Amino acid sequence: MLVQNGVEGDSRVQKEAQHAAAAGWEVVLLGRSPDTEPRMWRLGEAEVRLVPMRRGLARRRHELRSHWLRDPIAYPLGPMEIYRQRQLEARRAEIDLMKAREVIATRRQSPVAARLRRAALLPRRVTVRLAGDWADLRARRTERLRRRRKELNAPLDHLSMAFWKIVMGDRAWRRLDPGLWDFELAFGPVIDQLKPDLIHANDFQMLGVGAREAVRARAKGRPVKLVWDVHEYLPGMKPWVNHPWWKPAQIAHENEYAPWADAVVTVSEPLADLLVERHRLTERPTVVMNAPDLSESPGEDEEIPDLRGLCGIGPDTPLMVYSGVPLVQRGLHIMVDALPAVANLHAALVVSHHNWSYVRGLVAQAERLGVADRLHVLPHVPHRQIVPFIAAADIGVSPNHHHQNHEISLNTKFFDYSHARLPLVVSDVKTIAETVRETGQGEVFRAGDTEDFVRAVKTVLSDPGHYRAAYERPGLVDEWTWEKQSAHLHSLYRKVLGEKGR
Repeated sequence: MLVQNGVEGDSRVQKEAQHAAAAGWEVVLLGRSPDTEPRMWRLGEAEVRLVPMRRGLARRRHELRSHWLRDPIAYPLGPMEIYRQRQLEARRAEIDLMKAREVIATRRQSPVAARLRRAALLPRRVTVRLAGDWADLRARRTERLRRRRKELNAPLDHLSMAFWKIVMGDRAWRRLDPGLWDFELAFGPVIDQLKPDLIHANDFQMLGVGAREAVRARAKGRPVKLVWDVHEYLPGMKPWVNHPWWKPAQIAHENEYAPWADAVVTVSEPLADLLVERHRLTERPTVVMNAPDLSESPGEDEEIPDLRGLCGIGPDTPLMVYSGVPLVQRGLHIMVDALPAVANLHAALVVSHHNWSYVRGLVAQAERLGVADRLHVLPHVPHRQIVPFIAAADIGVSPNHHHQNHEISLNTKFFDYSHARLPLVVSDVKTIAETVRETGQGEVFRAGDTEDFVRAVKTVLSDPGHYRAAYERPGLVDEWTWEKQSAHLHSLYRKVLGEKGR
């Protein structure tokens, strides 16, 4: 099983590995080490290995070329730029020291002699001044060159990308993002040693690693099967890297290797439809929703944090909760903006990465609005604790903005809120809004509309029992468990392996 991250924090991958091993499969989960050291531990009966990965190919060729054609005045990017700037600073410091010495010396000389000494120093001062102006100009041009290389919005850059896409087709990722080879160079030798019967490649970057291993193994007469697990619709996702060539490179990479997958798994029916159309799949992907793992419940002696205690509030204080990654497109700021409009309402953000600028901005916004005491930024808890932890809230909030990947699936927090039997307030992104309207679990508001969000919150708080009653509907949440979902995955494993299946 392959994943491009460090495993910890990726609940879907952890559940896949742990449940597959519990079902009798021999599972080795390969992830990426955060440093140069390999790491290893066990996740239930599954073995987890984190592989060190050097990023030697992450820089594209244009970043390594000489600066002369784009801007001959700029410094060469790298050590020379820093060296020249520090050299000039040293010269300026020397001139300042000479001036100070002259001041001391002229106190013991006649005015004429002092003027002559100052005049003798003038050529050097002028030279340093001109050199400083020239260095400042080169520094400005260097920064502009660095920005242009990052933005790649010049006509030559557009022409270059178009050229490689035309000439190389889906193989163009080798020029647009050669750093994808770093995954192969790190993971390929490890997989070769393991000699797996089946490779489960999570997401688009590991698809190529798994496909190339399958090709090598099949060439040696070993029929390795490849299952590709699609977490997001790549054309509709926000790029992970702020580089204009990154997303076209990932799309080309996915296009090249998608045909090598023996089976495809994904997280929702709408995403399955998109994948069938995009990759002309002859067999519909198996849908495995990222539902909570209720089998791994907290132990009897395990202490679950008290959500309301962490917020410093009692049982009668209204509390809304958000659990997940704090990204701008997730719309968390609407929760802060709504606090002044709803008396005594508190908001708990159970999020990772408290140091991210977006999270710091939320805290600052609460201070500006005078509601800092009603916003609580709390750390994540282990996924086996999340459902009982958030159950103490009055409302579960999912305020996503309109992005294609938000529209086509039920997110993990939806399942967590549902098993916690929370009334929901969700934005009108397609799939989750349609589900909430159909089940009656909560209210839907217009994404990004604070006034409508306040309306939805007040409506739910006026009669929370009405929304909690929706969970009494027989079978409503039965399918939303990892036990049910993982059964689909294991059936697929047996299918693709044929006689080798369990």
